[in-house]
Amino acid sequence: MHGRTGKKSYFCNVLDETLNLKPILMKSNYAKALLCALLTIAVSSKAQTRHLWEDYLDEVMMREDDGEAVGEEMYEWLCELEQHPMDINAASREQLEQLPFLTAQQVEDIMVYQYRYGPMKSLSELLMIPSLDNDRRQLLTYFIYIGREPEQPSLPPIKDMARYSRHELVAAAHIPFYQRKGDREGYLGYPYKHWLRYQLTYRDRVKLGLVASQDAGEPFFSNRNRWGYDYYSAYLQLKQIGRLASLVVGRYKVAMGMGMVMNSSFSMGKMASLQNLGRPTNLIRPHASRSEANYLQGAAASVNLTRHLSATAFASYRSMDATLNQDGQAATIVTSGYHRTENEMEKKNNLKNTTLGGSLRYTAGGFHLGANAVYTHLSRRLSPNTAILYRQHYPQGTDFLNVSTDYGYVSHRLALNGETALSGNGALATINSISLQLGGSLSIMSLQRFYSYRYAALYASSFSDGGRVQNESGIYLGVNWQPMPSLKVMAYTDFAYAPWAKYQVSQSSRAWDHLLQLSYTRKHWTLGGRYRLRRRQRDNADKTALIPRTEHRARLSLDYQQNGRWTSKTQLDYNYISSQEPEQGFMVSETLGYHWQWLRLNGGFGYFRTDGYDSRVYLYEQGPLYTYTMSQFQGKGVRGWLMVRASVGQRLSLTTKFGVTKYLDRDVISSSYQQIDGSSQTDLDLQIRWKF
Repeated sequence: MHGRTGKKSYFCNVLDETLNLKPILMKSNYAKALLCALLTIAVSSKAQTRHLWEDYLDEVMMREDDGEAVGEEMYEWLCELEQHPMDINAASREQLEQLPFLTAQQVEDIMVYQYRYGPMKSLSELLMIPSLDNDRRQLLTYFIYIGREPEQPSLPPIKDMARYSRHELVAAAHIPFYQRKGDREGYLGYPYKHWLRYQLTYRDRVKLGLVASQDAGEPFFSNRNRWGYDYYSAYLQLKQIGRLASLVVGRYKVAMGMGMVMNSSFSMGKMASLQNLGRPTNLIRPHASRSEANYLQGAAASVNLTRHLSATAFASYRSMDATLNQDGQAATIVTSGYHRTENEMEKKNNLKNTTLGGSLRYTAGGFHLGANAVYTHLSRRLSPNTAILYRQHYPQGTDFLNVSTDYGYVSHRLALNGETALSGNGALATINSISLQLGGSLSIMSLQRFYSYRYAALYASSFSDGGRVQNESGIYLGVNWQPMPSLKVMAYTDFAYAPWAKYQVSQSSRAWDHLLQLSYTRKHWTLGGRYRLRRRQRDNADKTALIPRTEHRARLSLDYQQNGRWTSKTQLDYNYISSQEPEQGFMVSETLGYHWQWLRLNGGFGYFRTDGYDSRVYLYEQGPLYTYTMSQFQGKGVRGWLMVRASVGQRLSLTTKFGVTKYLDRDVISSSYQQIDGSSQTDLDLQIRWKF
């Protein structure tokens, strides 16, 4: 079997984190019983290492822009890549592009290095690639290994796959110690959330898996869920079989170019674009996520026609949720995946979607040129409420066609990338970027986009300020600078113009966004700071004029790591919203960690106080494997959590997380079916993972 070889990963030397909960949490009998049980089970076990790429994800994700769904899917995908790393000597350009932190220059340099010098013998050879800075090398070694055996360009024998395949089974449950209004009346199922995940992998060649998921409140083996779980995702992937680069059958994701016509994979925001310098992505991959939105179902294949020419084709037929008008047409496509009430269940699978598409791509000497096309047919006419001004140019009809060409040139210091697309109504969308690597410590990126307000693409997802590839033009300029080994500076400025109305904006509008982030490291300490200034326009009360709305968001953090055993992070977040009704909010939090042999402990405690929803604050928390937690808080209260993870031998690991949020300014939490009659919210997560 293949495994990671060469020098030990940097990440394996850094510890996992812990915190003994404050007295407000230790009063809970649930927490005490849980800790006792885990300590008893794990006496002879061996601990897991911490996912240090979580720090990267927390750094580049801005929750108010990217959304929870994007963060959750990115987290699940990085978990997948970490648990099943790729052989760097067998990895294609498309496989390397799956890593969101690599720039186009770095991907090109890795490919050129291997072409010139042959397969890598050790991970230390990454030092020979100048464009890889220390942070990228550390991140990269967490997702790759050095393969020792030559790969045969044919389907592996069944007996070898049966003998040498690796299996992973994960089961998890989320248990609330409170009752929502919907649990008493309204929800069709019980209040517990749970999911299963099984995956078989054979080296980097074969992947077979099944995901089953149930949200709290959804019926289980009842109502329309007579097959048990509300959601299933099955997939099979074969890679590197002759000219066949990749084949996926079942549920899958596709990304082409810079996302103008198709990007059902994750698409991150402005900070992440600055990290990878706006490079394009071309890949097909299995949909192993619990997300019930934005996937395809059927088959997709990528074939190397010649050394420089490749083709990708896919076909999909799937059911989707939709809100229907009285005439039976679809008003909106619903992507939440919730089927907890009769109303939500009525929307389940009432729209059929057929999608066909493909691309032809030429790559040589740093140049690339691609042609892409996607056709979609809906079983019901998509007919949004165009009486609302900002929805007048939303996609409408039953048939949608989008075509594009993507192009670019990449060298050691220069990268040019772009894509220009047309929709079926003749509307244009284009995005173009240029990045320069000025020495090893300074890189500059500029990005221009123009998305017509008439452009309609159901699967488009790319760089934007408003979250849609429509009704926006703008200029973005970003800088990465490391003037000394201990100091890193990231900054960007972005201007966006919307010629048509938007949500809460009844006329053309402008937006400005600026960010500065610094981090200074000395021995065991890292001091970080971030300041973001964002200015937008909104309707006044009478919708007769636009008024400015300015957001100030700041973060100050201090990290400490000692000898791979203790870690801590102290963080202060502050927001000030300047508008007709100003708001401000802050949160101070502490996260501690401890790692000892078989046991990993992580915990945190925070106090928050905000004037309202607009000044809400966010806190990232470590969670069980494949579970992303970015909590949102508003009002006044405290948050505490403790996670315990233990490994029983080499194959079995147990994880539990206990969290409490106590509000100090209310007796009722949330509203409607989610209403909790009380001031505190206590949850328990349990997970078991078995590798065999």
